[in-house]
Amino acid sequence: MTEPKFYLTTPLYYVNAEPHIGHSYTNIAADTLARYRRMKGYGVYFLTGTDEHGQKIEKASKQQGFEDVKAFCDKIVEKFTDLWGLLNISYDDFIRTTEFRHEETVKKILAYLYDNGEVYLAEYEGWYCTPCETFWTPGQVNDNKCPDCGRPLEYISEKNYFLRISNYQEWLINYLRDNPDFILPRTRYNEIFSFLKDNELNDLCISRPRERLNWGIPTPFSQDHVTYVWFDALLNYITAPGFLREEERFQKLWPADVHFIGKDILRYHAVYWPIMLHMLGLEPPRMIFAHGWWLVEKEGGEADKMSKSKGNIVDPRVIVEKYSADALRFFLLREVPFGLDGTFSERNFIHRINSDLANDFGNLVYRTLNMIAKYYGGRIPDSSRGRESGDAVFEEVILGLEEKIENAMLVLNFQQAIVEIWELIRRANKYIEEKAPWDLFKQDKEKLDYVIYNLAEVLRIVLIALAPFLPNSTSKAWGYLGFKDDIHTQNYSHISRWGVIPPGQITEKGEPLFPRIQE
Repeated sequence: MTEPKFYLTTPLYYVNAEPHIGHSYTNIAADTLARYRRMKGYGVYFLTGTDEHGQKIEKASKQQGFEDVKAFCDKIVEKFTDLWGLLNISYDDFIRTTEFRHEETVKKILAYLYDNGEVYLAEYEGWYCTPCETFWTPGQVNDNKCPDCGRPLEYISEKNYFLRISNYQEWLINYLRDNPDFILPRTRYNEIFSFLKDNELNDLCISRPRERLNWGIPTPFSQDHVTYVWFDALLNYITAPGFLREEERFQKLWPADVHFIGKDILRYHAVYWPIMLHMLGLEPPRMIFAHGWWLVEKEGGEADKMSKSKGNIVDPRVIVEKYSADALRFFLLREVPFGLDGTFSERNFIHRINSDLANDFGNLVYRTLNMIAKYYGGRIPDSSRGRESGDAVFEEVILGLEEKIENAMLVLNFQQAIVEIWELIRRANKYIEEKAPWDLFKQDKEKLDYVIYNLAEVLRIVLIALAPFLPNSTSKAWGYLGFKDDIHTQNYSHISRWGVIPPGQITEKGEPLFPRIQE
């Protein structure tokens, strides 16, 4: 039986500046889903990468003294790949839009669309935003400022190539009506649906004159133009898996199951992208999920948008070096529902780590292993009663846990999945207080065997359940519990099984996973 496939993507990160916590958020969420689906038995293809063409990158390279734009891109790309290593991001493919496999396929796609009459040359006259690299119609502009970034616009007149997306507005409206889960969360679906119902789509300008911009993929039908960066970048989702290059592989992988994006690039993905795919005779992705932004707390407790000019960018590398990658992963996924905006403050970060990871999870791991070491010399006790069924206090929490996590992960509700796992962690910590193993050690050895075995099994279940969220610390604790294999190769369904740990398995007390942080 062939394993089911699961193809997920992050957006391509623009390399005009170094990565920040927003980039980390998207890749951490995507990595968590990828790890979860692998443990559920899926053949996962997890794609991330970098977007390396356009005016902003050409300008940024010159400002930093680079004569070769590609050399500038290489330098920034290295910072992204270093960060993904630091955060333990398990991507399967990393695509750069300057790669041959991408550029050549983009040219083939452009030629196909041009030959089929979907691309035409026209005179453009109107407003243009250089930072956003976007044209705006007079009706979209107020006070000569960009509707997206608020910066002043430039009035230009030039010949460019356009994609006939206006022909497909009704098709897209009907597609959205028939597929209400195509865009999540629901607020973003409503936003796009309202936009399409209330506005007439303009054809998309997909080229730039070489005299104004040289850093881009040449168009196959004009030596005087290069490809618009957004048209080029969106195509990575099909160029990487092999469209027009490795057709058999592509057919197995497409359509993508999830595109992870930030809400600021929703229109490109939810309007232009499905129309582009439809023109190519391809299905749209199954889901586009637009998450919120991470804001930063300023004095007085108010939230403020991060920006280089304000000097309030949160560097994920600093957070990881100061605390840990798992601590950052946990905070970003647990603090707010995925899809809403969140506010980052170090005070809230420390409180969350101390409360949940140190007091709850870390405490359960350390106390359980410490008692096995203290009362049994580090070996799992032999309790036939515990192996057969376990204590009834855990049955209600464990029963249905796998289904509850799956329901949350289907709609990318990482917070809810963690909450469900924490019910079991908190119940296990309460169980220790209720059963008082330190008293049983003196009074009832058989009952102590039973209680400690139950705790070891609960810990096994908790570690598997949390492995996609906390890959480093669960791997470490898995070894402490005496397992020699990789926790990420475990079948996630084993959180529904009981009595798996063999009696006599040798454990190690280990170090506390999350020591309390001094506030």
